Amino acid sequence: MKKILCTIILFQIFSCSTSVKNNNSIVVFDDSILNIIDTTAEIEYIVDSLSVAEGPLWDENSSSLLFTQVPKNKIYKWNEKDGYTVYISPSGFTNYAPVVPNIGLSGANGLTFDNNGNLIIAQHGDRRLTRLNNSPSKNPNFETVIDNYQGSRFNSPNDVVVSSKGDIYFTDPTFGFMNLSDGSFDESVKELDFNGIYKYSVESGIELLSTQVDLPNGLALSNDERYLYVNDSNTAVNPIILKFDLENDNNSELFFDGSELAKENSGNFDGLKVHSSGNVFTTGPNGILILSEDGKLLANIKFKDMLTNCAFDSDENYLYVTGFSFIARISLKVTN
Repeated sequence: MKKILCTIILFQIFSCSTSVKNNNSIVVFDDSILNIIDTTAEIEYIVDSLSVAEGPLWDENSSSLLFTQVPKNKIYKWNEKDGYTVYISPSGFTNYAPVVPNIGLSGANGLTFDNNGNLIIAQHGDRRLTRLNNSPSKNPNFETVIDNYQGSRFNSPNDVVVSSKGDIYFTDPTFGFMNLSDGSFDESVKELDFNGIYKYSVESGIELLSTQVDLPNGLALSNDERYLYVNDSNTAVNPIILKFDLENDNNSELFFDGSELAKENSGNFDGLKVHSSGNVFTTGPNGILILSEDGKLLANIKFKDMLTNCAFDSDENYLYVTGFSFIARISLKVTN
């Protein structure tokens, strides 16, 4: 009898010690996402005490995450070996264009690579897209890609993505005119009377795709590059994601309506990325929302504070997120 009791006790101890608990920060609405999301994965907060971190971009060559702090006017680099360090300074404000003094959000925002491995940078303060060699610099030599539409300066280019053909898509809201201290906008230097979504190519120049999004923010191409997803960050009025058909006169349709979520949760539709599965990972009310290609909400990952953007590493082992005060990551299941 004693042997049986000992065996039962040992089994219970072993079972308790090896049991794996689900992460309460991960809420699954559709089990189809479980081939990507690990519900036992823990969120790692890898950098803290930041100020409006943005533009996360994985640099495969150095196995590092690049990101910006918009008010600091710097680009940073993080990896597991060295932690985070200043990579490029300044990043988005060099007195190239008129700005509202002391506004607070004049640094670089979105980052991506062109097809030659150069950085393409959306600069709030200089109000342009620039190209820069991907290397550390305290005196960067920015090359202007485009800084105006029909002779009028852009507002403050926000996020940017490059297609396999080299076409550059970007959003141009007015966050560069926002006073960080109280959220008010000073548009005294604004030259355009709209907030635009654009496409730029060397062959055809600048093309205005749409002015229908109130505060166009994050954007991403579908894997086949037929569709462009664009977030509207005006949470108070129109918290939605639109889907533009680039092969059908850029016609748009509602991809996801976050109105009900926004009533109950804090957070904006800011940055977003498309996973190799075709699912869309977007910042939004209550953290990261994972949406199917049809716009169905599959899962939600909650973080300790509001988010600004997200990115995957090269192998999609991790989802990295930038927040208003931190950088975090969570491991994913590799599907390839």
